Amino acid sequence: MPSDDIVERPEREHRPSPIDVHVGGRVRLRRTLLGMSQEKLGDALGLTFQQVQKYERGVNRIGASRLFDLSRVLDVPIGFFFDDMPDALGGSQSAARRSYGLAEQQEGFDDETLHRRETLELVRAYYRINDPSVRKRVFELIKSLTPTE
Repeated sequence: MPSDDIVERPEREHRPSPIDVHVGGRVRLRRTLLGMSQEKLGDALGLTFQQVQKYERGVNRIGASRLFDLSRVLDVPIGFFFDDMPDALGGSQSAARRSYGLAEQQEGFDDETLHRRETLELVRAYYRINDPSVRKRVFELIKSLTPTE
């Protein structure tokens, strides 16, 4: 084959899969909710914190066995990592799956506020209040400060 018949292929820019980014974001969300550092999570998995960073950004794809390990260390079911996935990424359940009962319909949150660091810190602080009556008063105080709908 003559060399001028060879078609040059442009270098494809490597971008993480949106699903890998979503799963990595869920790893970060749970780790942050637990107050766990990337280093501590890495130690529990036998990884460096840099590898954990790459998983959380979706740069490195998380394999099945690693996802299983993450679910155990972070104390969540494997499905947690796929919760709240946007419909464009396959988050909505097909009629076939619903009709066969392979997955229950769940209501997710479309609100980005749940993924903000401030929200995560607030929830962690709230649940560190040991006295249930004090926690309830804090909850009522916060509700009273918000505008009525």
